[in-house]
Amino acid sequence: MHKNIKASTGNEISCKGWIQEAALRMLMNNLDTDVAENPDELIIYGGSGKAARNWDAYDAIVESLKNLENDETLLVQSGKPVAVFKTHSNAPRVIISNSMLVPDWANWEEFRRLEKLGLTM
Repeated sequence: MHKNIKASTGNEISCKGWIQEAALRMLMNNLDTDVAENPDELIIYGGSGKAARNWDAYDAIVESLKNLENDETLLVQSGKPVAVFKTHSNAPRVIISNSMLVPDWANWEEFRRLEKLGLTM
């Protein structure tokens, strides 16, 4: 899938606050064709480092950021938004956790298996 993604610039925002807008612009800038390694596959660095698990997850992250209130936190796990929590204005707006494999399964074989199933990145 090809999307020509360009981060907004200037002082008009599409989110409910500047912190959310900053996260959105950073995400979008990573996928700019002038910056990303392989933007069609969401790969931004190192041959496999992705900005989101898939395009549906990317779209869901963008929508979540646009709707996120100034007292909420978005949780993104392995490139997919999984929850929005009511927190407070001084809490992080976004928490990201990737590839949380516990020691017995923390190996490349298991990672690649989960990646092939679309469950991690």
